[in-house]
Amino acid sequence: MAVRPPLPPFTAATAAQKVQAAEDAWNTRDPERVALAYTEDSVWRNRDTFLTGREAITAFLAAKWERELDYALRKELWAWHGHRIAVRFQYESRDAAGQWWRSYGNELWEFDDRGLMARREASINDVPIDAGERRVSGPRPAAEHGVPFPLR
Repeated sequence: MAVRPPLPPFTAATAAQKVQAAEDAWNTRDPERVALAYTEDSVWRNRDTFLTGREAITAFLAAKWERELDYALRKELWAWHGHRIAVRFQYESRDAAGQWWRSYGNELWEFDDRGLMARREASINDVPIDAGERRVSGPRPAAEHGVPFPLR
């Protein structure tokens, strides 16, 4: 059985570590790698899409990163308790027409005892931006881990 440390119940330090690990993984844009952080029967709500299972998550992520070009993400720990973590995030990407977007969101995560995410609920809003307004490009440098990002 796969185990994905840090394991719950979370502390401030282990919750922050879990959030940074998720940010790092999502910035690879590798659907198979990212999906390994979720249970085989993980349940998701992403915007208006409902998914169940690692296979569906992998397919969803592959399609997402085919649409959302040059995707780069920042996550920030908002709260934690026991097996749950709340996160706020922002990511930027461009569409095939070249329009840049900043997507703002909140996620609620619930983990099993092995540290795999069993449930993820994400609410996300998109704002068109000009290329000159971009502030997220590529993985976050280690010196910026845990540094809060602006509200807008």
